[in-house]
Amino acid sequence: MAPGSDTPATVKSAMRTLDILEFLARQNRPMAAHELATALAIPVSSLSYLLSTLVERGYVQRVGRRFASGPAVAQLQPQAGGSSLAERVAPLVRGIGQQLNETTSFFVQRAFEIEALATEVGRQALRYSLEVGQRAPMHAFSAGKALLAQLDETELAHYFATVERRAFTAHTITEEAALRAELAEVRRTGIARTREENSPGIVGLARAAAIDGQIAGAFSVAIPIARLTDELERKAIDLISRAADMLSKPAAL
Repeated sequence: MAPGSDTPATVKSAMRTLDILEFLARQNRPMAAHELATALAIPVSSLSYLLSTLVERGYVQRVGRRFASGPAVAQLQPQAGGSSLAERVAPLVRGIGQQLNETTSFFVQRAFEIEALATEVGRQALRYSLEVGQRAPMHAFSAGKALLAQLDETELAHYFATVERRAFTAHTITEEAALRAELAEVRRTGIARTREENSPGIVGLARAAAIDGQIAGAFSVAIPIARLTDELERKAIDLISRAADMLSKPAAL
């Protein structure tokens, strides 16, 4: 039943969203929009907006001109084998990105490179963009520095002995002594930084995250220098730190 007219708009939208999901879950066939509107007493204009949002997030899928439950619904039910790392970090990355409106990612280490496992690209005209699966050099990305700082001395020595560190800009730190000094600061503060070291005009902030005591990857934010303020930097550091703490907590059984 549709909520009463005295229900706050935000609550009404939430109730309607749940009504749509529950109704589609009980049907044995895809439903037309007009059928949903009639069955749930939702105005067509409101229904169209809600369906578009649910389709975008994967909770509803289009079947021709009809709608059915989407694959994301199954993710709400914990699986026997547990969620994958990508599934665990995706909502955290999305939450940071939406709060900052800046490109946010989670990187994992692949040999002596990093790979974007999840990303939320900022919606502003001036932004840094990257795709899931994209690989990058560790020395020129804040997430790479965050993960390099977690290596033991044997691994770190092997890295410096075998990896060619390209200078992408005039600001890229490539010399071993200078990079080691940066990594020592990362260990002290927990936060890794880059300033125009991979892309001109872009500042990176990152923090490594662990699961069951083992480093899993690093959360990072890329911010154009033109928008960077002390307040925005503090907020970004707070959000990636909270995300790292949340990821370290045991997954719900």
